Parts: sequence; C-alpha cells; structure tokens
Amino acid sequence: MTRPVILIPIFALCLQACVAPSASPDLSALNEPKLHYTTGVAPPGAKPGTCWGRSASPAVIETVTEQILVQPAEVLADGSVIQPAVYKTETLQKIVKERRETWFQTPCAKDMTQEFIESLQRALKARELYRGAITGTLDARTRAAIRRYQEPQGLDSGILALETGRQLGLIAVARDSE
Repeated sequence: MTRPVILIPIFALCLQACVAPSASPDLSALNEPKLHYTTGVAPPGAKPGTCWGRSASPAVIETVTEQILVQPAEVLADGSVIQPAVYKTETLQKIVKERRETWFQTPCAKDMTQEFIESLQRALKARELYRGAITGTLDARTRAAIRRYQEPQGLDSGILALETGRQLGLIAVARDSE
C-alpha cells in the first residue's frame, strides 16, 4: 500500500506541470540585456551631467607551494643516513596583479537612441567586428563587438566609451578654444 502513496504526489506534480497558466508571463524581459551605463555614479571630480562607465579587472592570485627544511638529515661520515631530513609543506597565495577599476566617460543613456545604435552597429560591421543584423538594439552581439574594438586599446568592456564613439565617427570631437 505504500507504493500508491508515493506515486500520488509524483502524479500530482506531473499534472500540475501540464496545466497551462491562465496568463502566460512576459518572458521577453529575460532576454533583454541590461543597460550597463551607470546613472548618477561617477568618479570623484567628474563634471556634472556627464555619464560614466566602470570596468573592473579582477586580481590575479598565484598559489605557491614550498617545501621548507625543518630539520636537516643526520648523516655519518661514510654517507649513511641516520635520520632523514624533515620538511614542512607551506602553501602561500601571492597577488601577482592587483584588482583594477577603470572609469571611462560614456554617452548618456538618453543619447543611446535606436538610430545611434544602428550607426554604431554599421560602424562595427564595416570593421568586421559585428556580424549581426542592424537592429538598433544594444544586444549581446553589439556589446561583444564593442568589447572587441576597445580591448586592443586597453579597455576590456562592452560599454561604449565616449572616446570609442569619437574614433568610430559617431560622436563629435570638441574643438579646442583658440
């Protein structure tokens, strides 16, 4: 009689999984990338009204294991060992490269219009860095192409830097006042 008791909860779970919900949830938000631009967060001394992105590279830690001599071996003159050496194993972790946080100026979210992103995608496609369709959406493919463009310049981020936008000819370069 215990077998049907075990099957009843399992059968109920199977039936529950088969029932369609009355209102299907909107799952499009799960596939929509989050906008990575910081709002209201800026490095110390930043001009008001400017927008900034932040990239952090993790610290690189190396684990080193060493054998440390605690007691030397006792050896007779003829070379025979009376007592072998005693060693202790020590494992240490060293920071090889410190964690680094880089701030960089970005176009503000209000400037990241569909037309601007389409132009960005075309500029990256012309450089063979973007392989997707021109959608005007800052999706994962677009962010990956931005990263591929910026990485050789020392910025490993999928957030568009203002300087990158200028290099791509998408953002006006300020003229020096004479």
